[in-house]
Amino acid sequence: MNTLRISNGRVIDPSQGIDQVTDLWVKGEHMAGIGPQPHLQATRVLDATGKIVCPGVIDMHVHLREPGREEDETIATGTAAALAGGVTSVACMPNTEPALDSQAAAEFVYLQAERAGNANVFPIGAITKGRQGAELAEIGGLVEGGAVGFTDDGSPVTSAEIMRRALEYCRMFDKPVLVHAEDLELTKGGVMHEGVESMRLGLRGMPAAGEEVMIHRDIELAELTGGRLHILHVSTAGGVDLIRRGKARGVRVSGEATPHHFTLTDKCLRGFDSNFKMSPPLRTQADIDAIIAGLKDGTLEVIATDHAPHAPEKKMRELDQAPNGIIGLETLVPICVLALIEPGHLTWPQLIAKLTINPARVLGIDRGTLKTGADADITIIHPKVEWTIDPEQFQSKSRNCPFAGWKVRGRAHAVILGGEVKFERKD
Repeated sequence: MNTLRISNGRVIDPSQGIDQVTDLWVKGEHMAGIGPQPHLQATRVLDATGKIVCPGVIDMHVHLREPGREEDETIATGTAAALAGGVTSVACMPNTEPALDSQAAAEFVYLQAERAGNANVFPIGAITKGRQGAELAEIGGLVEGGAVGFTDDGSPVTSAEIMRRALEYCRMFDKPVLVHAEDLELTKGGVMHEGVESMRLGLRGMPAAGEEVMIHRDIELAELTGGRLHILHVSTAGGVDLIRRGKARGVRVSGEATPHHFTLTDKCLRGFDSNFKMSPPLRTQADIDAIIAGLKDGTLEVIATDHAPHAPEKKMRELDQAPNGIIGLETLVPICVLALIEPGHLTWPQLIAKLTINPARVLGIDRGTLKTGADADITIIHPKVEWTIDPEQFQSKSRNCPFAGWKVRGRAHAVILGGEVKFERKD
């Protein structure tokens, strides 16, 4: 059995409160200990001097597009992009064609991920059949097929009655309901945030209230049912406050921030570049400040990318016709360093918690830790390396990245998955 020693790295494991320069040991597919292990003989040594060694990064909000839209991304290319970004596990959204709304669909994702042999993939099942919002999907069958949570992401569940039943049903399996909070009556036809910039540009806007009224509704329903609720891609100050107040009342609600929503504002749309078009839309600096405050005080315990690839010809259409979304797997680490670490908003242990153990707890998966005996999923980050973001070099099939040309610091240096070095950068 192979034994890997990762030497002299800054080992950070928020699940155990560890932050020290030491060695990390892997035996076979499992963690074998932190610090000196006299009884172990290394068959391979990885020098991590000057680097951060942490549990494998988990991105719980990724669109892999397969089945149905393989021109945008596949499970193979998306998981290759994940490894290049330092991500060992992704949870994939069900807005595929057909939707992931059956046991067979969930099992298909696992089989394709196994065939690709890159990152772990955990399917999120659809709340409703075909994501049409009319009838609950076969939630029990999806759990049997390996679904770790449920969402109609890309669309809201407009019916409060169906959302209530989903929360009740998922509570029986202790699975979270992940919600895309949007009142379609308020956002219909919108291409950006409603405010001064949309008025200046003459574009139809999507008001912050369109997100907040649904967050409020779903927190009330979670309180009523005792279900587990997770708010995806929170983008407004009001949304952060609603989650904060829900938590204070004891509601089982968690929240998630995406890198683009704590770095970019609606002013980016002044050039009519569709790489800045997404749902929920980019908001204002005040919203960014509130999201960062929510990350700092624990209201938003997860950072995820909402990696949403689209083939170039789709994003090249007029702004009102172009699809929403950007890719994010390969820029996750440097954008978090730029926006959160360098200004001093979060410490490295705080950031890593939001990328590892916290999403693992939301999804109820046995990942996100370096405890002895745990699966040896490890990310090694070079925190100081400087590079320029170039989407043409990405592993993803798509190129819809708003950060192209940015000079950044920090990058995944190596990724170990199940004890095997799956990715290693020579820099």
